[in-house]
Amino acid sequence: MPLTNRRAALAMALAALALPAQAQQLQQNKPIRFIVALSPGGGTDVTARLVAQKMSVSMGMNVLVENKTGGNFIPAGREVLNAPPDGHTLYFISTSSLITQTIHSDYPFDITKFTPVTEAATGPLILVVRNDLGVKTIKDLLDRMKKEPDKIKFGMGGGSGSSLGMATELLKARTGVKITTVPYRGAAEALNNLLGGHIDAMFDAMPVMAVQAKEGKVTPIAVTGDKRSFLLPNVPTMKEAGLDFLINGWYGVLAPPNTPAPIAQKLRDEIAKAVADKSAVDALAKQGMEPRGTQPGEWAKYMNSEKAFYAKVVKDAGLGK
Repeated sequence: MPLTNRRAALAMALAALALPAQAQQLQQNKPIRFIVALSPGGGTDVTARLVAQKMSVSMGMNVLVENKTGGNFIPAGREVLNAPPDGHTLYFISTSSLITQTIHSDYPFDITKFTPVTEAATGPLILVVRNDLGVKTIKDLLDRMKKEPDKIKFGMGGGSGSSLGMATELLKARTGVKITTVPYRGAAEALNNLLGGHIDAMFDAMPVMAVQAKEGKVTPIAVTGDKRSFLLPNVPTMKEAGLDFLINGWYGVLAPPNTPAPIAQKLRDEIAKAVADKSAVDALAKQGMEPRGTQPGEWAKYMNSEKAFYAKVVKDAGLGK
């Protein structure tokens, strides 16, 4: 074979060998998109934008957030499901994304089958009551509900399909106490009615309720995590109050199915670095959240355990559709 031909053949062979390696790396000139299924300004969106900003600086490339709302998270999920598995389109999810698919038996896809990247942050919910209810502990509340089973009204921000609704259903299941529930489209509406005396109790995420509790507008009863919240260290956990009860809210990141492991690992490392940055830790703390940055395999295992947990809550409560 002439020298020119041998060189051409060698160049082609090297190019063929390089393709798989290139396919397993992020492209510096192509932006990374976080698809968020919820509206701008909420906790999921704010956290996604915080992570995106840190990653943009660290990686020297554009990391953007796109909100694709509505449809029980299906449009957002499909956007990621159908994207090229190159690590440039990611799904930034909250607990509600997983809960929703456990409620709908005909949900068109299973997000636990996406490529796991990492759990970004986690934090407990909090149970509060209106100040004039005369209740100070979870035992007080349960005793009152047993004596007056139809009188105490629980607000459910986001309805039964939210993590707040699931916490209410779990309280029913763990105590056997009858709970009269009032669904709301969002937690803000429920809080307004709690402050107005139209409902008596509700679960909510820590950011808003910690402020309300510190200002003396509501009475905090218990937090739902495995340890007390640093925002309200004097408020006991449900387990400390004697209940088999554990629910955490979380934010996590998924990539399209079949995303190469080296890309998922690179993204995990960058997200872990982003949430560990001091300013990010401080920003998350204001939401009552703690940074995570778990490895992809650990995140996959946790998502599957959460899916099984919420599927049982849904079945026990008869919420499946």
